[in-house]
Amino acid sequence: MAVGRKPLQGVMNIVRFNWHFYAIALLLMLAGAIVAYYMQLPVLLLLTGLAFTGCMLSLLVSMYIYDLSGLYELNWIAPAKGEKLVVNIHAGFDETSTLLQDKYPDAALQIIDFYDPEKHTEISIKRARSLYPGLPQTINAATHHLPLKDAAADKIFVIFSAHEIRDWEERKLFMKELARSLQSDGRIYITEHLRDLPNFLAYNIGFFHFYPKRDWLKLFEDTGLKLERENKLTPFISTFIIAKNDTAF
Repeated sequence: MAVGRKPLQGVMNIVRFNWHFYAIALLLMLAGAIVAYYMQLPVLLLLTGLAFTGCMLSLLVSMYIYDLSGLYELNWIAPAKGEKLVVNIHAGFDETSTLLQDKYPDAALQIIDFYDPEKHTEISIKRARSLYPGLPQTINAATHHLPLKDAAADKIFVIFSAHEIRDWEERKLFMKELARSLQSDGRIYITEHLRDLPNFLAYNIGFFHFYPKRDWLKLFEDTGLKLERENKLTPFISTFIIAKNDTAF
């Protein structure tokens, strides 16, 4: 377990940030089960059981990913090699900056939060921000204008946050900003769930909140970046390690 993380912190946070969803789902399933039992509707009982199973499966998968897989040990990230500037970019909920500082103790760490309450209106993000305030050195910035000098960053991390940029053109501007800020031999790490079969089986229609791999690859290509490799710590998440086109190999 990563230093500072409590047992089952990942799955418990999901429930805490989205408790309204689980409360409504539980009430609906309970009502469905009662109606099915007293009116002897086996199909409705079956559907209720499937809904309950799907809900529990999503929580079990989340527990596996965020609490049991070693995700927050950061062993899937390249070790320190004299980096001077490491950048961590998030969308209002920062679980990784202190871990990255431990991973790269000799590098300056710049933390950027692109959360915009007018664009990112999900109640779960607001709850996460209230329960886990950002670190004092965090800089708030727009996705199209990051406070980074040209070719300044050795490594840039965008972990479970890039998909919150829902507009394609805004995402392109964001990726261009990452490319502008990256050193010629630097690397960008983008960690995301994908809209694929494993995430559909785990999260059902919730997988539409993610983007297909082909969309990410097109985004990299359109913004002067190239996929160097894809790491899959679990079947449910991918880390794209990307570089500028003239340095990828």
